[in-house]
Amino acid sequence: MRFVETEIPGVVVVEPEPRSDERGAFARLHCPEEFAAAGHPFTPAQTSLSRNPAAGTLRGLHYQPTPHAETKLVRAVRGRIFDVAVDLRPDSPTHRRWTATELSAENARALLIPEGVAHGFLTLEPDTDVLYQISPAYRAGHEAGVRWDDPAFAIRWPSAPALISPRDAGYPDYRD
Repeated sequence: MRFVETEIPGVVVVEPEPRSDERGAFARLHCPEEFAAAGHPFTPAQTSLSRNPAAGTLRGLHYQPTPHAETKLVRAVRGRIFDVAVDLRPDSPTHRRWTATELSAENARALLIPEGVAHGFLTLEPDTDVLYQISPAYRAGHEAGVRWDDPAFAIRWPSAPALISPRDAGYPDYRD
């Protein structure tokens, strides 16, 4: 695996290094030892799947605040997404900045999103499935979010969402 640092500390694009032959390809997608050796220790406690039938579906921007903060490793296992991470850590040098990358079944990349960083995505094609590996396990009732189009972040989404939940559309403006 290759670990490609983004401009936001702790947000990392994880690229597999597939081995190919006449049968196809095989790639390691997660190994706790490799993540730790790269300076990003991560051992998932839970794996979840988000199914998204429609292109233009927006989910996010979500996070779990302390003491239930989560680290996530996110990848598209079918279809394509525009995946976004927003730094909400008040003491971070990149506080309120965002980064994005395209994740697809084809490129097999993942985005590692540390605690204190909100996450959201926009599906770029129909029938897109997104796999989450999460640590610690999700704690219901402790969800939080910020609005996808909050001017405090000025995220340049590739298009406006065609489908968004009332909860995600109704998050208030971000306050430090």
